Amino acid sequence: MTYEIPRQVQQLGENIQEHQLRYHNRRVLVSKEFTFDSAHHLHLYEGKCKSLHGHTYKLQLILSGKMDKRGIAIDFTDMKRIAKERVLDKLDHRYLNEVLPPMNTTAENMVVWMYEQIQLALQEEGYAPNIRVEEARLWETPTSYAAVTRALMEANEDE
Repeated sequence: MTYEIPRQVQQLGENIQEHQLRYHNRRVLVSKEFTFDSAHHLHLYEGKCKSLHGHTYKLQLILSGKMDKRGIAIDFTDMKRIAKERVLDKLDHRYLNEVLPPMNTTAENMVVWMYEQIQLALQEEGYAPNIRVEEARLWETPTSYAAVTRALMEANEDE
């Protein structure tokens, strides 16, 4: 394999035209991961998690959307800002039982709340319906996570 140094940097309007920036019009998935540290305890639970303890949580957000004229569905910087404002700033280094709505602070309950917060932000900021949450995953430990998908969130609750 040989490597070549580019002789000319591509220039918009010269080597590529604006109408060429969007290669396709398909819906694609984009994902970003975040970590935060929080403390909590569980109610009606007999085990270690009954006592106050902490985790380094990992949140993965998977959004989908069609590209704009630049070929971007949603800027990763915007994903980060929305997640930070709507979820991370509220939970990082906090006592979850105090800052979340009344619930048992299980990963299963928390991931649904997180999905709702992100989807609401996308709607309020005008990204929806083009950009939508497809899945949210919340790792409580490196090997244990809870997840919710758009299909699960939109399913009939009687199922």
